[in-house]
Amino acid sequence: MKTGGPITLAAPARFPATPPAQADVVIIGGGIAGVMTALYLAEAGQRVTLCEKGRIAGEQSSRNWGWVRQQGRDPGELPIMVEALRLWQGLDQRLGEAVSLRRTGTTYLAASEVDLASYESWLPHARAHGLDTHLLGRAELDQILPNAAGWVGALTTPSDARAEPWSAVPAIAGLAADAGVTICEDCAVRGVETSGGRISGVVTEKGRIAAPLVLLAGGAWSSLFAGNAGLWFPQLSVRATVAATEEMPDFHAGNAADAGFAFRRRADGGYTLAPGIGHDFWIGPAAFRNLRAFLPQIRRDLSHTRLSPAAPKGFPDAWGTARRWGPDDVSPFERMRVLDPAPNMARIERLRSDFASAFPKLGKPGIARAWAGMIDVTPDQVPILDQSRIPGFFIATGLSGHGFGIGPGIGRVMADLMLGKPVGHDLTRFRFARFSDGSKIELGPSI
Repeated sequence: MKTGGPITLAAPARFPATPPAQADVVIIGGGIAGVMTALYLAEAGQRVTLCEKGRIAGEQSSRNWGWVRQQGRDPGELPIMVEALRLWQGLDQRLGEAVSLRRTGTTYLAASEVDLASYESWLPHARAHGLDTHLLGRAELDQILPNAAGWVGALTTPSDARAEPWSAVPAIAGLAADAGVTICEDCAVRGVETSGGRISGVVTEKGRIAAPLVLLAGGAWSSLFAGNAGLWFPQLSVRATVAATEEMPDFHAGNAADAGFAFRRRADGGYTLAPGIGHDFWIGPAAFRNLRAFLPQIRRDLSHTRLSPAAPKGFPDAWGTARRWGPDDVSPFERMRVLDPAPNMARIERLRSDFASAFPKLGKPGIARAWAGMIDVTPDQVPILDQSRIPGFFIATGLSGHGFGIGPGIGRVMADLMLGKPVGHDLTRFRFARFSDGSKIELGPSI
């Protein structure tokens, strides 16, 4: 029986605290980035309140693949990811099976010599950071994936890891609560307040919280929230479908993917399967407003994306979703507590067939459950990690499907950035103004 999957609004609130009147820091959003930042700020002595409109990890932080990978990262992200893996090890020591960290590696499978050459182009980044990444020929690939068909080789990083997101993130939230963070589920933040040109607090559906520092870590909802506060940045969301198989033989312990599908071993004896780079995109107002910024990404990735004309009612970029509201109005975040898109079952069926073609001795896997999540993306596919144009108002969003693994590193960086401490990494790649200062959009690696 599958024990891991997305957290929905049906789950009882584990953190039903009432928001206080004052805090040193307010964090908007209870995904991995917000929870980790809250933990590190509390351990630094700050009075932190985290407001989550629905459930901790209710959206993409419990719906992802569970990969903790360094391999294939944008060069700007890679130093933070190397740190994040170390932090995951510490969290695993503190939380044990709730995290279930396993250093079982990541492998990108190559269907052609062209794919292998593309993978090889990433090796200089791996060497620069001392990673154990290397190429595999067909014979070497047979040693870690016996009886597989259709691949000529692979790129692998044995030190990469996997974890169980649906249990890890709530458990980390428990650590944060123990450290003094006030976590308020079912508490949407409607807007921010300013005084003298800088942040002075937030307005929630349950009252005001005065605070000199605020972090927006709202995932797919971030640009909608920021727009109501007078801040613009390009962000769109795509639907990603995921499935959990019934129990299967342990044919590969780590993470693996090609262009068609991805898989990784689960702690419950099955595998998490997903279309490799295939997503679904609903066209809404933000798609037109941000078209120019996303053109380079569209040119590269459109063949892997299925377009649909309208998002379901209440989604962040649905045509009927309000773009403006006041502090006394019911916000879009209250109208949809948890973003819970239906999975694309046609993709699941193709995925089963592709899997059977690659592993004929295993055949089509039985699917125990399927779900989907909305991945928030930026035009360059790396996050915004910066203070906004409003002093005291920080943003950590646009993790572009890479957020679970790098989450602890993001949290540590944002905590120190908000406290004015050295962050230890060059954050130029992640600056808020890069989409409005005339900079050329630089796409990350396509491997």
